[in-house]
Amino acid sequence: MEAKMNIHDVAKKSGLSVVTVSRVLNNLPSVREANRQKVLKAMEELNYQPNSAARSLVRGKTGVIGMSITNFNDSFYDRVIRVVNRKLAAQGYFLALSIAENEDEGDNFLFQKDRVDGIILLSPLEEKAYVEELKRKNIPFVLLDNQFQHEDVPSVVVDNYQGGYEATKHLLDLGHTQIAYIGGPSVFLSVAERKRGYVQALEDAGLTPFGTEYCSFTVSGGYEVAKRWIREDKLPTAFFSGDDFIALGMVQALREEGIRVPHDISIVGFDDQQFVGEFYPRLTTVRQPEAQMGNIGVDLLLKMINGEVMPPAVTKLAPQLLIRESTASVRLP
Repeated sequence: MEAKMNIHDVAKKSGLSVVTVSRVLNNLPSVREANRQKVLKAMEELNYQPNSAARSLVRGKTGVIGMSITNFNDSFYDRVIRVVNRKLAAQGYFLALSIAENEDEGDNFLFQKDRVDGIILLSPLEEKAYVEELKRKNIPFVLLDNQFQHEDVPSVVVDNYQGGYEATKHLLDLGHTQIAYIGGPSVFLSVAERKRGYVQALEDAGLTPFGTEYCSFTVSGGYEVAKRWIREDKLPTAFFSGDDFIALGMVQALREEGIRVPHDISIVGFDDQQFVGEFYPRLTTVRQPEAQMGNIGVDLLLKMINGEVMPPAVTKLAPQLLIRESTASVRLP
């Protein structure tokens, strides 16, 4: 039976000390690159796979990062999670997910120091309670796409104001002056910020909002709003919808009434859900920089875990307007 290789075998093979091999295994920066390569080459030749539990003991850490999310039914969340998972894996960490679909589920099971080295909160519903709990337990954490600013917590957010402004400016540039805003639930900061950008773009053009309304972040929510506006005969020439699901519901409701998008009414969405570029008309929308958000979030958290003192700054990322087929120049009467 073949003997199992251990860290001493790697040290002997590489001609370096056990301490140096241990530092390489734990991704510590205090190793010369030439020595790191010697250790990696010796590990490969010996087919040595370091035991994750042993590595955790050496580190005094679990090797696990927890991530609390609200749901999976969203391409934005999905893309952030994928980026975070890839980046953590490259650093030798496992990602553990906790899905808090209901606001009244109580304490999050991941929020224990013996389970995780740190926590990433993505769009948390119970943000203030979670922040207080993690501070009390002294667990390093970062906030992504959060609602509130916390003086001593690093966070990464999208500039939703800029997104709302650019979406509305795009419609204005196409000649639209009657532009309405349909947002998600008004309790969300992102919804308010997108509306604020919409209002400012109109003000800069010397215009006032045609109308605003809020509904759920769903296709049915947008569908019902559009149907009601059609019944009340108060349609604008363009809608800025603060969510792609809402926008798709509106497109469907308008289509059923023989109102064509973008020939009769233009629509802009928000988020760039993965399927909106595949339906006709392909949706003009605002994409959030989820890769940047995930990468920066992981960098901040790992620095905190390694003992670096982090400034509690808010990193604000710029979204990107993607112009497709659901917007067109205003049709003159």
